[in-house]
Amino acid sequence: MSRIILVSNRLSVSVAWDGDSFVFKPSVGGLATGLSSFYQRQDSLWVGWCGLPHDQLSDDEESEVEERLRTEYKSVPVPLSTEDLNQFYYGFCNNIIWPLFHYFPTYVQYDPELWEAYRRINERYLEYLRSVAQPDDYIWIHDYQLLLLPGMVRRHLPDTKIGFFLHIPFPSYELFRLLPWRDQILEGMLGADLVGFHTYDYARHFLSSVRRLLGLENSLGVVRTRRRFTKVDVFPMGIDYEKYSQARDLPEVQEQMKTVDNSLAGHRMVFSVDRLDYSKGIPNRLEAFFRFLKRYPEYHGKIVLVMIVAPSRTEVAHYMELKRELDELVSRINGSLGTIEWTPVRYFFRAFPFEHLTALYNRADALLVTPLRDGMNLIAKEYVASRRDYRGAVVLSETAGAARELSEAFIVNPTDIERIAEALHHALSMDPEVQVKNNKLMHARLAKYNVRYWAHDFMDKLEAVIGERRNLRSRTLSTESREQLLREFRQARQRLVFLNYDGTLVEMRDRYEQIRPDQLVHSALSRLAADEHTQVVIVTGRDRKDMDALFPDRTVGIIADHGVWVRSTDGTWRMLEQLDTSWKDVVRPVLELYTARTPGSHLEEWEFSLGWVYRQADPELARVRLAELRDAISGLSSTLTLEVHDGRRVLEVKNSNVTKGRAAQDWLSTEEHDFVLAIGDDATDEELFSALPDHAYSIRVGLDISRARYILETEGQVGELVGNLAAKLDS
Repeated sequence: MSRIILVSNRLSVSVAWDGDSFVFKPSVGGLATGLSSFYQRQDSLWVGWCGLPHDQLSDDEESEVEERLRTEYKSVPVPLSTEDLNQFYYGFCNNIIWPLFHYFPTYVQYDPELWEAYRRINERYLEYLRSVAQPDDYIWIHDYQLLLLPGMVRRHLPDTKIGFFLHIPFPSYELFRLLPWRDQILEGMLGADLVGFHTYDYARHFLSSVRRLLGLENSLGVVRTRRRFTKVDVFPMGIDYEKYSQARDLPEVQEQMKTVDNSLAGHRMVFSVDRLDYSKGIPNRLEAFFRFLKRYPEYHGKIVLVMIVAPSRTEVAHYMELKRELDELVSRINGSLGTIEWTPVRYFFRAFPFEHLTALYNRADALLVTPLRDGMNLIAKEYVASRRDYRGAVVLSETAGAARELSEAFIVNPTDIERIAEALHHALSMDPEVQVKNNKLMHARLAKYNVRYWAHDFMDKLEAVIGERRNLRSRTLSTESREQLLREFRQARQRLVFLNYDGTLVEMRDRYEQIRPDQLVHSALSRLAADEHTQVVIVTGRDRKDMDALFPDRTVGIIADHGVWVRSTDGTWRMLEQLDTSWKDVVRPVLELYTARTPGSHLEEWEFSLGWVYRQADPELARVRLAELRDAISGLSSTLTLEVHDGRRVLEVKNSNVTKGRAAQDWLSTEEHDFVLAIGDDATDEELFSALPDHAYSIRVGLDISRARYILETEGQVGELVGNLAAKLDS
């Protein structure tokens, strides 16, 4: 595989001052910890902030740090000043994105200045990324600090292979829509070829927001636009299983385990470790332990809760309030239940190194992991992996991503204090044989889906998406193919050109009745139609009156109503087949019922078809109603020979024996054509492509699966090609 460039807010290595010299040490945090082992084994480069504000460094010091990071750690530092950190990281990221995505909307500060800082810093990451990116690189962007970056990279490096992974929850649409810059965030994420989440719920919320806010539907997790598509999938992040499962053998861990045993003096131990954050549910955890001790007094003097809280964002008001609350809770529990010989809660407000943590993992009888909302939570996985004796039990919040994988744990509602206390009692009194059996199942799962498996799984899926994009792009009308097409057009004795209207000659709009071709396209069509050896046929689902108004020049042929009516080049209209429209009286009441039940939808009636238009309806409700409506009409189709056609936010019902393909065959049968071209953009145009002779040129507008031989990405490219055809008549 080509080189992988990892991009995140922080590098996997952090730089700090130690007296008069710099110290380089591994960064703290789930992302850096989880990806470091994968990164070290790959041909990789990491782009991110080094941990030191660059305004605190001299030019020489900054050059020294940059040089050492590049040569010793395969890392490219992005400079962030103290002001950048205050506005970008502490401001937008942690006062807007973090609370909103973790379901704390009342903590959010919607400050436009912070948004501008966020956008500016994402552009700075783009600048440094562009300075090192090579054409064959895979760029893997991580987390909520860089939500705009995939779209920025796509605009400047359109053919780049881009993956994006969000390590925190993605909120429901009802919360996400509160964000004033919601569309820009979604468009930024959709710049990636592959967007990954920890759980299906997060992916579902993202797709729902994309549908409701941007109007983009998805099929099997693939969001398509004209120019490209984005795959959305689920990849629950693993840990470095070998590192934790083998930690017990390390001499320093063995030494720490002895220290823990001595300090506990025979007490049983419940363990809790988290960084300071309101999303972690730490106060509820303490309250639950307090409730457990009051309900089961037989544990008094025999059990200890060891609680580690790593300092985080302590200068932010909400975090300072949380710290005070924890201090008071610990004091209340120890003051009301503790004795000279027994302190129920041993509370440490500092980070512990790996050796100390794994020693505590191996000593703990139970682990309390009860966040109110968490993207994954690797602590629960680390604890299980560390217990090579297959002992211990986990009380785990149902709102943590890890709960989807560690189903053998005691899964609890993090706000249900009574249930957490009861689950803790069950965990401590669990049959050892059942405990071993459950833990073996979780071990097997964690050993297989470790962090390297997770990373390779993501990269393999990204490669598959790139391969599909490459296959579609290989059918794009190249310069050579275009020249061949124009050459054959010029040399042909009799030419026939089918052009779909909406979405091909003109951009598809909600109020399509107002859309007209621009003057250059209209002029080119007139020149083509005026040529005695060229027939131009506009193909559309619109009715004939509308098309007469759009193309009063009678030399242009028209297929209207999806193939019911044909206007010949002498200007006369004829029906290809006499149609019975009595079925409308049966179907119309059904469509009227669904219109009444779906605000924002309306019924449109054409001469030989009915349409249920839901462009202004709520997308989620419309999706439900569509499924119901299809079922209702399918029950009628067997007796009424009807066909249901899915257009762009319209469900059209018509006679099943009327298609654009049949109308095209009628035109093709009138005389021999040694050059045939058809261009269209939707499912009904596939019928047209199928009706063409083998030598014909067929072109689909938009990157999508099609029977067409070639692809053009936009209506503008179609207009350009039509202009090229007209120019060939004069050459």
